[in-house]
Amino acid sequence: MEDFRWTYLQLCKEGGVEPQESVVAQLQESRAAHSSRLDLSGHSLSTDTCSILARAFQKDAVFTEVSLSDCMLTEEGTKMLLAGLFHNTSVKCLDLKGNNLRSTGAEVLGKLLGCNKTLHRLVLEWNALGVWEESFSLFCDGLASNNTLTHLDLRNNQINHHGASELALALRRNSTLQELDLRWNNIGLLGGRSLLEALQKNKSVIQLEMAGNNIPSDILKALEQSTGHNSEREFTLRESRNKTHVLSREIQSLKEEKGRQFLSLMETIDRQREEMGRSTKSSSAQIGQLQQALNERKSAINSLTAKLQMTEAALALSEQKGQSMGEVLCRMKAEKEEQKEQQSRLRKKQEEESSLREGKLHREIQNLMETNGQLRSKVEELECRCKSQQQQIFELKQELTNSTAELKMRLMKAEDRLESEKRRSKQALEDMETLRHKEVENVSQHLEESERALQERIFKLEAQRIQLEEELGKTKAAVVTERAQAEEELGKVRTQMRLEEQEHVSSLEEKLRSLRASMQQLQMHCSQQKQSISELQAKSSHQSMETDGLRRRIEELQQDLSGKEQEKMAEVSRVRVELLEQIGQLEADKTAQEGLKAKISALEREMKVLTNNHREVLLDKESEKSSLLEKLRLKEVEIQRMKEDEAQRASYLQSAILSYVQGSPLGHYSSPNK
Repeated sequence: MEDFRWTYLQLCKEGGVEPQESVVAQLQESRAAHSSRLDLSGHSLSTDTCSILARAFQKDAVFTEVSLSDCMLTEEGTKMLLAGLFHNTSVKCLDLKGNNLRSTGAEVLGKLLGCNKTLHRLVLEWNALGVWEESFSLFCDGLASNNTLTHLDLRNNQINHHGASELALALRRNSTLQELDLRWNNIGLLGGRSLLEALQKNKSVIQLEMAGNNIPSDILKALEQSTGHNSEREFTLRESRNKTHVLSREIQSLKEEKGRQFLSLMETIDRQREEMGRSTKSSSAQIGQLQQALNERKSAINSLTAKLQMTEAALALSEQKGQSMGEVLCRMKAEKEEQKEQQSRLRKKQEEESSLREGKLHREIQNLMETNGQLRSKVEELECRCKSQQQQIFELKQELTNSTAELKMRLMKAEDRLESEKRRSKQALEDMETLRHKEVENVSQHLEESERALQERIFKLEAQRIQLEEELGKTKAAVVTERAQAEEELGKVRTQMRLEEQEHVSSLEEKLRSLRASMQQLQMHCSQQKQSISELQAKSSHQSMETDGLRRRIEELQQDLSGKEQEKMAEVSRVRVELLEQIGQLEADKTAQEGLKAKISALEREMKVLTNNHREVLLDKESEKSSLLEKLRLKEVEIQRMKEDEAQRASYLQSAILSYVQGSPLGHYSSPNK
């Protein structure tokens, strides 16, 4: 309480708001009474105090019930105050009676119901939530998504049939609301029908108050019947839960008893197993030593086989590498052939081009020679025809000489060009051939080196393989000899064991009669055997360097093992008898469990009979209720008739009194005053 009061005053200081004296006084009273109820009803709260109280309620974990009835809250104040309760985890009951909440209040209340997870009771009497249909639909959406509210009071909220239909939709989705008070609203016939349809699907509403809503009596009766069915259903569910809880407790107690018995049996069996283990440890130790020697030899063989596998894998890898290198060589050869074909094609093309160029040049030279011959013939004809024109001919000769010189120069240049082009083509071809030869030589050298390295690795692996095969042959021969010796020794031991078993069959029957004496004898034998084993171990430590002594020791150990195995057989027979007794006990327990199962089935049958009887009783009660409801209806009709008669009488009296007053002198005095 003091924390809430201190936080309220601190928030007032921080916000620069004067604390309201009535609120501080009420907080002081609640602190003195040590109550978890904050009663601010009748105190007018301003918007500043509402904002500060909202901030305080966000941090509050003390008050479980808050009463804000008749506080004259404004829309902003209600919005702030309810926003502070969105994420509150302590307030379970909220009273907002007579605050004239309208559209904003309904919207904020819908958000509160959608966010808050601890509110169980909400009182909204004497407000106006149903005036605005859109805001009331938001309130109904919040109610539909709420899973904690159990009691809702909406009396005198001006809810019409549209609001009732929205409430019906919310009730179809809500599964926790148990009590709903809708008295003194304007729900009407349509709203009553929608609520009736919703209650046919809702199974949680137990109590519904619908007085003063202009709803017909048949719909009211149907609503009462549906709520009655819901209450009876909840009552039967509670009874069935209680009965199942009792039966589960009984079954759990029986299971615990059976578990204890089973644990006791398991403890006895574990003790016997421990005794058997102690007796067999001494014999298993010697067998373990022999098995260790065999395992060591097996491990050596396994290591050799693993080495062989590794060498085989390495050989396979080398073969794969050789195949891959062969494939690479084939590819390189194919590429070389392709390159040679390409070079030959290029050479042919170049030769064809050079031949074409030479042909063109020869044609030009021939044409020039022909022109020269023609000119010479013309010169001779001119000399013959006219000697007078020698000067002209001389000039023509000079011109001819000049033209021939130029032609010769052109021929020389063309020849030089041909020779230079031929030289360039030859150099390019020679360079290409040298590069190809170098590449081929490098690839061949690389392949030869890789082949040499692979051959060397193959020779080494073959040598290792030969060595490993020789070692394997030696180890196999040694293992075969050792196995033959061991088999011979085991055959001797088995023959001795069979003879001794035949001799001890008769003695075992006598030992079964006197178990206690045999147990003492067995303990003595075990102690003697332990001593003999210690002596044998000492002898084995002294005679470990001698191979001949090892064989003698093995024979002695095998003889001891045969005696121990006979003793083991005797102990096994004794344990079998005890296990048979335990099996008998377990079968008796099984029979007891079957009896318990039969009892459980009988109890289930009794439960079924009780449920059937309960159903019959419920049907009888329903018939009685229907008869009582009919009686109530008749009484209500009579009461309505009485009310109508009384209203008629009152109207008659009023008319009579008015007529009497008007006829009396008092009426004359009162008329002029008016």
